[in-house]
Amino acid sequence: MAKQLTFILGGARSGKSSYAEKLAAARGRQVLYVATATAWDEEMRVRIANHQAQRPVQWQTLEATHQLGPAITAACAERAPDLILIDCVTLLASNVLLALPEPLTEQSASAALLAEVDELLAAYRAGAATWVIVSNEVGLGVVPPYPLGRVYRDALGRANQRLAAAADEVIFMVSGLPMTVKTA
Repeated sequence: MAKQLTFILGGARSGKSSYAEKLAAARGRQVLYVATATAWDEEMRVRIANHQAQRPVQWQTLEATHQLGPAITAACAERAPDLILIDCVTLLASNVLLALPEPLTEQSASAALLAEVDELLAAYRAGAATWVIVSNEVGLGVVPPYPLGRVYRDALGRANQRLAAAADEVIFMVSGLPMTVKTA
């Protein structure tokens, strides 16, 4: 099977991660799991531990909070996976935006996050592995009542658009059910 990029979107608790992990297990023999979460508090530590516990032990894990493209390229130079699973762009966006200087504008946030996505896509194009990327669709809810929330929603929406445009396959998860939005 030729390499392909699958982009999986959905709301919180829609089944994105578990579906992505099932796809990775079915499509890959040597899987590199790229985890973007940062354990800011006890709840997040528990969530991270739960995700780690449900992953197959033979999968290689790369913990990376930003600059994923170069980090993945370096990890692949050491041990070449045939499938890379990134979970998730939503947390990557938080990491990138929170590192930016104040005041945060929609333009600076989008530019920083799109640069991150461009590095990711360059790493995908340069490699031989199939990729599965997970992200939240945050544009379906109410307008956030605070400026940082609106900037985040807009920047992530633009990043998701860029990833979806580059993807061979886009899947939207609804209540644990995959809906195919785009196929190659």
